[in-house]
Amino acid sequence: MLSMEEIYREHSQTVYGYLLSLTRNADTAEELTQETFYQAVKSAKKFDGSCKITTWLCAIAKNVFLSYSRKHPSADILEEHTASSPSPENEIFSNMGQLELMKRMHSLNNEMREVMYLRLLGGLSFREIGDIMSQTENWARVNYYRGKEKIKKELEADEYKA
Repeated sequence: MLSMEEIYREHSQTVYGYLLSLTRNADTAEELTQETFYQAVKSAKKFDGSCKITTWLCAIAKNVFLSYSRKHPSADILEEHTASSPSPENEIFSNMGQLELMKRMHSLNNEMREVMYLRLLGGLSFREIGDIMSQTENWARVNYYRGKEKIKKELEADEYKA
């Protein structure tokens, strides 16, 4: 198995991107990324290899975020996001600016939005997303598809209005 330093170098950006998508605040995302890896070090013996390291780390990150949210219910949320190049499967988003995409995704329900963030920003597979969210791979695919279709319909409606 890789050392924790190697794991951090390899996966910190994915964890950070995921947390940034949840917090929408670069400083908070950085702080929670550090806490995620601290918790990962503490529980490294519990990692049994039954899932990818990224899946395990994102599950820890989600718990760290939920804990943070309970402790800081009135924390300010900024609308700043990091740039991320869209994957080839997301042609619909390729002509849309990053900020516009984030605004549209922000209007989705929480689960759909999280699936889309994990897929687009985290680059995770549907299976990994299902694992993180304690759902099936198919559930993740359906939520991603529905989110994409909702954004597509909003874009078409906006073009029709213009």
